[in-house]
Amino acid sequence: MAERTSTIVPPAPPLEAVTFDLDGLLFNTEELYQEVGGHILARRGKQFTDELIDMMMGRKSNVAYGLMIEYHQLDATPEQLAAEAAEIFGGILPEKLRPMPGLLDLLDALEAAGIPKGIATSSGRGFVELVLGISKLGPRFSFVLTSEDIEHGKPAPDVYLLAAARHQVRPQRMMVLEDSHIGCAAAVAAEAYAVAVPHGRSLQHQFPGARFVANTLADRRIYQALRLSGGDTC
Repeated sequence: MAERTSTIVPPAPPLEAVTFDLDGLLFNTEELYQEVGGHILARRGKQFTDELIDMMMGRKSNVAYGLMIEYHQLDATPEQLAAEAAEIFGGILPEKLRPMPGLLDLLDALEAAGIPKGIATSSGRGFVELVLGISKLGPRFSFVLTSEDIEHGKPAPDVYLLAAARHQVRPQRMMVLEDSHIGCAAAVAAEAYAVAVPHGRSLQHQFPGARFVANTLADRRIYQALRLSGGDTC
């Protein structure tokens, strides 16, 4: 069961690196995915239900759109839906993209402490490059891993094992910050120090194996675990 106390004891030996999920964790793109998915399905007279959102959240794009097709018996391919989504995203991201609460302060604190940070996401590289280009935050990360970099997507541990290798640390010495149950399961399976930071729909998820469930990226327990100064009270 994830810890829900207001303070934690920092792990020993200290954590040496941090890997962030992207959608719903770094940026509000999970909400935008739901908006885009709603448009795609509305064009076909269908609804983007909470059940379908939970099934798709955190998965590789082709898998997620495959689930959408199966759920609604759509006459389309995952590639066709992905292309349709990319077109819609291109129109809304410049106006609606926002960093999640606490992100910029946490990045500043990690950089001040010399703790390296990377991104490991189920999204495709083209979408990720678009998001990081609009936000101008790409240079602040040591690496970016996307769905193209691994064969088995979340909840398999592959992407977080690869992230640990890129950081050149053991998975147990790497904090992973995730918003979805699928992504958190991948971090736990990799034996990383998994922290859930749910938002929106993922507030309804369960996170077995997570060290704790944070309120936002500003949660003081994240700072405590990393031996950083700052963060908000829980």
